[in-house]
Amino acid sequence: MPVVLACLAGLLALAGCGAEERDVEPRPQPPTRVSVTVARGAVTVEPERIAFGPEPSQQIPQNAHAGQPQVQSKAPLDVVLVAANLTPAESHLELRGRGKSLTSQALVANGNISMQASLPTGAYTVRAADVPSAKPARLLIGPYRSTSDNDLLLP
Repeated sequence: MPVVLACLAGLLALAGCGAEERDVEPRPQPPTRVSVTVARGAVTVEPERIAFGPEPSQQIPQNAHAGQPQVQSKAPLDVVLVAANLTPAESHLELRGRGKSLTSQALVANGNISMQASLPTGAYTVRAADVPSAKPARLLIGPYRSTSDNDLLLP
């Protein structure tokens, strides 16, 4: 009986050994949010530079030191532009750069909208189409991409 138990323990130990393999690709990064404000004098974008390193996030204290794993990818970055129009004129938000030209739905006076886009690394211009006095803003997209594997409570 002790010999059988020893053989069984040895088989269990060998079964637990082996290389760890990942069957699936890393989870994609959740879209990065960018705030856009349209005023009479200028369009402002905050932050002006994204994807140049790990995104600052509000993590619960137990996850404060868990980093965002980087993904080696040249895929476009999913960006959600959340725009507020602080002018009395209806307008449209325009995003141009890297061969892309996107126009939002109507941005009503004193209203807000959101617009989602997949943007490759590069420089983009964000402007209000129907507010000529508003100086356009610049948005820079960097090459950094991360996985959301360490982010909890994502769908």
